[in-house]
Amino acid sequence: MADPKGFLKTQERELPKRRPVPVRIMDWKEVYENQDPAQLRRQAGRCMDCGVPFCHAGCPLGNLIPEWNDLMWRGEGRQAIERLHATNNFPEFTGRLCPAPCESSCVLGINQPAVTIKQVEVSIIDQAFSNGWVTPHPPERLTGKTVAVVGSGPAGLAAAQQLTRAGHTVAVFERDDRIGGLLRYGIPDFKMEKRQIELRLAQMQAEGTRFRAGVEIGRDISWDDLRTRYDAVVVATGATVPRDLPIPGRDALGVHFAMEYLVQQNKVVAGGTVPNQITAEGKHVVVIGGGDTGADCIGTAHRQGALSVTNLAIGVQPPSERPEHQPWPMDPTLFEISSAHEEGGERMFLASTVEFLTNDAGEVRALRVAETEYLDGRRVPKSGTEREIPADLVLIAMGFTGPEKEYLAEQIEIPFDDRGNVVRDDDYQTSLADVFVAGDAGRGQSLIVWAIAEGRAAAAAVDRYLEGETQLPSPVRPRDRGITI
Repeated sequence: MADPKGFLKTQERELPKRRPVPVRIMDWKEVYENQDPAQLRRQAGRCMDCGVPFCHAGCPLGNLIPEWNDLMWRGEGRQAIERLHATNNFPEFTGRLCPAPCESSCVLGINQPAVTIKQVEVSIIDQAFSNGWVTPHPPERLTGKTVAVVGSGPAGLAAAQQLTRAGHTVAVFERDDRIGGLLRYGIPDFKMEKRQIELRLAQMQAEGTRFRAGVEIGRDISWDDLRTRYDAVVVATGATVPRDLPIPGRDALGVHFAMEYLVQQNKVVAGGTVPNQITAEGKHVVVIGGGDTGADCIGTAHRQGALSVTNLAIGVQPPSERPEHQPWPMDPTLFEISSAHEEGGERMFLASTVEFLTNDAGEVRALRVAETEYLDGRRVPKSGTEREIPADLVLIAMGFTGPEKEYLAEQIEIPFDDRGNVVRDDDYQTSLADVFVAGDAGRGQSLIVWAIAEGRAAAAAVDRYLEGETQLPSPVRPRDRGITI
C-alpha cells in the first residue's frame, strides 16, 4: 500500500486552490491552480489499499485506483499512467469532468473524507503528457476490416481507439466542424481547456484512427451507404434532444436551450465567429435546471458580464451530508457548490416556472414562478405563491430526453425504446447485426465515465463480431447501473 499510516496522519481532503473569482471570470482558462506535489503525495498516501477496494466497483471503468495511488505516493508517475491507461482511455477527461462515483464508494469515506481520487487521476495524466509518456500504440497487424464510428464524444472516441488498436481500420464521423462532440463544444473551457482534446487526438491519429469532421450521417452520407462501405457501424451520437418546458410564453425571444448558448460561446473561445451570438452581457439571466449543464451556463454568464444570474431548481435542496437512505458505498445526492456557483448569483430550490412574461416586442422580460409542492407524487406549482423574477435571457438546462431519431428511424428503421433510446442487446448490438450502439444514444443521458466504459465494451463486442473472438476488455454491460446494495 502507499503509506500504511497515511490515512491516520492526514485525515482531511486537500485539493488545489481555485484561482480567485475576480481573476478567473476575466478569462476562459481552467479554474484550478497547480497543485503542490507534496499535497498530492499526502492525498495519494491516504489510500488504504483495502482488501476489498469498493472504489473499483464505484467506477464503471474498474480503474485500478489503489495501485496508481501507491505509485504516485512513491513518485513513480510513469508506472502510474500505465496502470491508469490499462482501464481508462482518457483520464484527462474524466479527471476534470467526472463527478467521481469512485470517491463516494471509497472505504475511507465511511468515517473520514474520501481520498481525492479524481485529483490524483488528473495529476497522473497531466504529468504523463508533460513528460512525453503518452505515446501512440499502433496495432501490430491490420485485420482488413473497417469500422465507422458515428459521433466523436467520449463513447465514440473510446470505441475508435480500442478498435484501431485491435487492428481494424476506423473512421470517426462528426457533424460539427471539429472532433470532440460535447467535449469540444458542450463543456466550457473553464472546466476543460480544449488542448486536452488535441493532445489525445494527436495520439489517436498517429495510431491510425481517421477523423471525418463536418459530415452528418443521414444527410451527407445515408446510413445505408455507411453500412455498405464499412463492415460494422458504431452509433455514438449521444443524447442530444433537450428536455423542453412547454408553458405559456415559451416562444418568447430570449428563451433558449442551454446547449445552444454554450456551443456558441465555445466556438467563440476557439477563435470562431458566431453571428447574432446569444450573450448574457448586461442582462438579467435565469437558468432553469440545477445540474452540471446549468452550472456551465452560470459560469459562462458571469464571464460574459451578466447583470445578475438566478438559478432555479424545481426540487428540494439536497443535503450537505450523506442521507440515511443512500448509505456507503452508494453514490449519494448531495448539495454541491461548483466553481460557477462560487462566482456569484442566486440559487433557488423548490421553484416551479409557471410562465414566461414578455414585453410588447415579444421579448422575455420576466418569469412567473411559484413554490413547488408535491401532490400524489407529482411536483406542481403551489397556488398563491406566484411571483415574478426579472429576466432578459432564460436558459433551459433541464437535461436531455434521448438521441435524435430522424435519420436513424427513417433510413434503417432501428427501433427505439419507451425512454427514447436506441434498442440494443447485451452485446451492444441493434436489430441490425452490423450496427452497434454505445454511450448515451443507447443508455440515455449519463456520465462521461459511463460513456467511456460503454465505448470500450462496445468495441469488444464489435471486435468479436468481426473476428469471432476478442482480447479487448469489456468493463460493463448495457443494463449495468452501478453499485447496488
